[in-house]
Amino acid sequence: MAVHSEIKYSSVEDLFLDPMNPRLGRGNTGVTVRQAKIIDLMKDWTLDELAVSFIENGFWPQEALIVVREKLYGKSSLVVVEGNRRLAALKLLKDATNGSIKDRKWLEIADGLKPSAGLFNRIPYIEVDARSDVDAFLGFRHVTGIKEWKPAEKAEYIAKLIEDGSTYREVMRKIGSKTPTVRQNYISYRLLLQMEEVDELSTEEVEERFSVLFLSLRTEGVQKYLQIDIQAEPGQARHPVPRSNLKQLANFALWLFGTSTKPPIVRDSRQVNQFGQILLSKKAIEYLERTPRPSFEAAYQLAGGDEPEIVRMIEAAADNIEAALSRAHRYAKSKKLRVAAKRLGEDALQLLTIIPGLKAEVLDEDES
Repeated sequence: MAVHSEIKYSSVEDLFLDPMNPRLGRGNTGVTVRQAKIIDLMKDWTLDELAVSFIENGFWPQEALIVVREKLYGKSSLVVVEGNRRLAALKLLKDATNGSIKDRKWLEIADGLKPSAGLFNRIPYIEVDARSDVDAFLGFRHVTGIKEWKPAEKAEYIAKLIEDGSTYREVMRKIGSKTPTVRQNYISYRLLLQMEEVDELSTEEVEERFSVLFLSLRTEGVQKYLQIDIQAEPGQARHPVPRSNLKQLANFALWLFGTSTKPPIVRDSRQVNQFGQILLSKKAIEYLERTPRPSFEAAYQLAGGDEPEIVRMIEAAADNIEAALSRAHRYAKSKKLRVAAKRLGEDALQLLTIIPGLKAEVLDEDES
């Protein structure tokens, strides 16, 4: 197994887009996926910008594609494992120059184009013996490097490496990440696969908000509610949620991502930690489970989540009052001050009444 150092050249027709590319999305990958569909899935990947660059500068050898020779569609083929955007841009550009596509944007790009010698016939590539030979390169480039994939795509790639036999530590070394991050990505991805069984849940929505799922697994509340072992080794992590907790998984998926008819209660990634706190409260969980359209705010209050905020507000009020007391005597006859102080007194008296025993405690201190 090796990565060859020699740069070879081939025509655009003899190079194939990778049907196993993680960026296509889990539902769109597989060795039977046709090239036309792959091109269609890639049309929104800013391929036009690459095409313009190729027209102006050509295809530089130092940007050579990385290719593996595999059986595809029944024959041995050169399949691009790195550089699919570049190849797709060239294929679309060539189709536009031939008039094979009617897309206005591509026709405008190709208008009057006189391809340089070899633009479509001498595409540089480096061949590898097997995909595993470039796992480390792809992982570093797209998981932790400068051309990052989306969170769900990263997790899928990490899962592939692990399920091909690598340990968390080995993957960490290959992609330049940290072992806990690798482990959490794998468990998050396996959890996504379990969530596919949840009725009405759109896994496409989950993939789009995969970072929310990833972050939620850091919270104690989510781990306890779903009974997930966030330290599990790959063998135990293949099914993160035990069968006894699949009902909780369905609830969790509904609350975090919603369905086509019900919006999620967690609307922003900044609410993830609060959501974890909610799932630590029996009262809040009971409220969420029995209410057809629960409110995040109501659940958070039941979980006591707003206590720190209330304490902060009262402490700020006390600080302001202490600052005002140092100068209030100068305006003892002010009607405005009197009205404001009366309001303060009424509110303070009500607060003293709300907290059991506090009124007597304060009065006892005043008398002493």
